[in-house]
Amino acid sequence: MTLKLYAHPFSSYCQKALVALYENGTPFEWRLLSNENPEALQEFAALWPLKRFPVLVDAGRTITEASIIIEYLGLLHPGPVSLLPTDARAALEVRSMDRFFDNYISTPQQKIVADSLRPEAEHDARGVADARAMLDTAYGWLDKVMADREWAAGGSFSLADCGAAPFLFYADWTHRIDTSFSNVIAYRKRLLARPSFARAVDEARPYRPLFPLGAPDRD
Repeated sequence: MTLKLYAHPFSSYCQKALVALYENGTPFEWRLLSNENPEALQEFAALWPLKRFPVLVDAGRTITEASIIIEYLGLLHPGPVSLLPTDARAALEVRSMDRFFDNYISTPQQKIVADSLRPEAEHDARGVADARAMLDTAYGWLDKVMADREWAAGGSFSLADCGAAPFLFYADWTHRIDTSFSNVIAYRKRLLARPSFARAVDEARPYRPLFPLGAPDRD
């Protein structure tokens, strides 16, 4: 039975899962989550009442959360590219970097975007300022880590890079990476050049007008 992915191409977390699928050429059926596809929306709501995407369905089994989807694919639908090392210590470093990108790049970035969608009277100026400060701190830490690394956890593209790609992509749109963080900027460029992520970026181009802060004329 074909894998089904309930997702939207402009979502960073959906892109995270898509990068893993594209890295290995894993076949799957798109279940595009949009108002133009109400059937998929209904299926999605029934599968996962929390309505957070992406969601993967494999032979009737529902898998949620992008990181878990990627690990699931590696276990049950492995391909030529292993995104999680078999060595436990190396795998721990990958998972640690994966959590860094989720918690300290994606979370504050989404805080800023979400605040922009609120009515003016409900804006959280302090929360947005804290989120921007968190991003600056995270960029600074990552710049030191990437000084001697090609990819997030070392020399091999991994689960951590699957998330880093879309999260740094949108974070730089939201709170520009300062030029002093040259290692982060270079890493982001490597991610954009990776064919799997370049494909995800291209598929999302038609949706750029949806970016609440205004998509920059680059990337």
